[in-house]
Amino acid sequence: MLSPRLLEVLRAYWKAARPSDFLFPGAAADRPLTTGSVRKVCSRARRAAGLDKHVTVHTLRHSFATHLLESGTDLRTIQVLLGHHSFSTTARYVHVATASLPSTRSPFDRVDLSERGGRRP
Repeated sequence: MLSPRLLEVLRAYWKAARPSDFLFPGAAADRPLTTGSVRKVCSRARRAAGLDKHVTVHTLRHSFATHLLESGTDLRTIQVLLGHHSFSTTARYVHVATASLPSTRSPFDRVDLSERGGRRP
């Protein structure tokens, strides 16, 4: 999933850097960025942000999924975006944030109890 805002940033980067083989080349321009390099960048960003918590690239993936869930995205959509084959993997991976629980409405709240819409209890 590529947001239009991120696409603008990536286009500006491409126009400025004009990478030839890879959008984000490694130490050599004809080689891709390694997973180790990505881990180092993530670690440096964590320190620069002053975070004491353990943060990894996987933490970013988990946060992405959690924010989607908190904003109302259904688990099936999150499953597809994360590329999980099994729904149970997504259900374990994405925890329900307790902050969103108080705003969750009961389906009963949508029942019309007016004289026209049904009988009153």
